[in-house]
Amino acid sequence: MTAYRFYVGIDWATEAHQVVVLDAERRVMHERSVRHEGAALETFAEWLRDVAGGAPRDVAVALEIPRGAVVDALLARGFQVFALNPKQLDRFRDRYTVAGAKDDRRDAQVLAAALATDQPAFRRLEPEHPLIIELRELSRLEDDLQQECGRLTSRLREQLHRYYPQLLQLVPAADEPWLWALLQRAPTPSAAQHLPRAAVRTILTRHRIRRLDVAAVLAALRTPALPVAAGTVQAAEHHVAVLLPRLRLVHQQHAECARLIEAVLERLAESQEHRDVPILRSVVGVGRVVAATMLAEASRLLAARDYHGLRAHAGVAPVTRQSGRRTLVAMRSACNPRLRQAVHHWGQSAARHDPVSRAHYERLRARGHNHARAVRGVVDRLLRVLVAMLVTQTEYDPTRRGLRAAEVGA
Repeated sequence: MTAYRFYVGIDWATEAHQVVVLDAERRVMHERSVRHEGAALETFAEWLRDVAGGAPRDVAVALEIPRGAVVDALLARGFQVFALNPKQLDRFRDRYTVAGAKDDRRDAQVLAAALATDQPAFRRLEPEHPLIIELRELSRLEDDLQQECGRLTSRLREQLHRYYPQLLQLVPAADEPWLWALLQRAPTPSAAQHLPRAAVRTILTRHRIRRLDVAAVLAALRTPALPVAAGTVQAAEHHVAVLLPRLRLVHQQHAECARLIEAVLERLAESQEHRDVPILRSVVGVGRVVAATMLAEASRLLAARDYHGLRAHAGVAPVTRQSGRRTLVAMRSACNPRLRQAVHHWGQSAARHDPVSRAHYERLRARGHNHARAVRGVVDRLLRVLVAMLVTQTEYDPTRRGLRAAEVGA
């Protein structure tokens, strides 16, 4: 544990941050409030540098957030910045009050004092590569757009089920652009009765739909309509007219976001500082989404080759609760939810396409584990393999284990 001359706690806020500076003996030296403005943050960083006598390396700063303008301003000037989980801060706060009292000044002091006494509980922050910052924003934006598209298609499906279920026979989820084009051309069951064959053929051709032909689409559209109350069709038609432009916009934005993510991944792969990207993308089951999510949410752990940190951050490592003679091993819930979802899809894809992963999955299932637990076991193995590949700077070779087993058998 590194000792510092000064320990600074910053209770982050939207308008003004509360700052407390402690010396090496944890005595309060300075307190101040800093506005969340460019000039105020610049002035604060220079003031803190003067307090340290021009030696920012002797100052350790503790916050609850791992990124943002405050973190960037301090890292740029050479201060040692550490982040702490808010749940851990809540536990440290109990050292100073058992009544549950809480205020900004107290939180800032608790952060600084905890950093002085329990530095291993904090995570040290380092300046991030600009492309990683860009990739993180795009990856999270893609998730938001996907969720927004899901909400809009659910609303569309509800309206179609209300008055126009014939279309759901063609696309049950109502989430394909060609169906939206068809719905715009024939917004009601009565309009569908007079839809020309040429219009349907044009829509299918433009969207490259081959699983259905014109006759099948027209047959579905011309099935008898639902008997609904007067005004229902008109009301639902107005609702659908509002949803369709929003669906098209979100779909276009999602496609553009995916293109930008692929471009950033290619730029990262070409840079000398991130030679790990081609290695990560060579692993079976790792596509654009999984690679982008892992680099966005666990770039520091990947750079540190921290296998145990990766499996805990992704929710793969189990949690053991032991008391007396009772021991319980349960799934970890305290993890990064985006990373957990990404590695789950990674594990499922690997179990389908990689014979070694498939065999490992089947062994876990044979032991009585459920599907989700078996997938986590597959991911755990793949993370161990990935870290070994990053250490040796070698890309994934699916035949390597088979060749080694054959040599041993010979």
